[in-house]
Amino acid sequence: MRTQGELHIDPGALEAGPGDRELEVVVPYTEWAVADAVLQRAVVLAAGLNVRVRLVAVHSVPYAATFGCPAAVHAHLVEQLVDLASRCPFAVEPQVVMARGWVEGFEFALHPESTVLVGTRKHFWRTREESLARDLARDGHNVALIHVE
Repeated sequence: MRTQGELHIDPGALEAGPGDRELEVVVPYTEWAVADAVLQRAVVLAAGLNVRVRLVAVHSVPYAATFGCPAAVHAHLVEQLVDLASRCPFAVEPQVVMARGWVEGFEFALHPESTVLVGTRKHFWRTREESLARDLARDGHNVALIHVE
């Protein structure tokens, strides 16, 4: 049985677990500007830590459609991820996951008890990124919700 993870809102720093030499941080890709802001914030949050970043994008395929992705859509998504990765001073591994659902795709891509930085814009109502952060924390991941302008 998985334990409850933690959800931190706009933390001041990230912490590596005891004995960890390298901290893997996962950044869900929702849109280019938000992911760029989260990657830049990760640099500040992980100061002094040995960090490896995975930038994960989920291509959601509805149940009615055949499970596949047009080459042009996939190439455009990969191009965006590679561009973002090149702007970050950390080693960034871009990854595209195909899934039937958005949340399920991220859950599939994460290792147990992953450290996840979820970016969202400030709104009066709960965003889908905030719901994702809550769901991932409930599944046992350590999640930091980062509000960006």
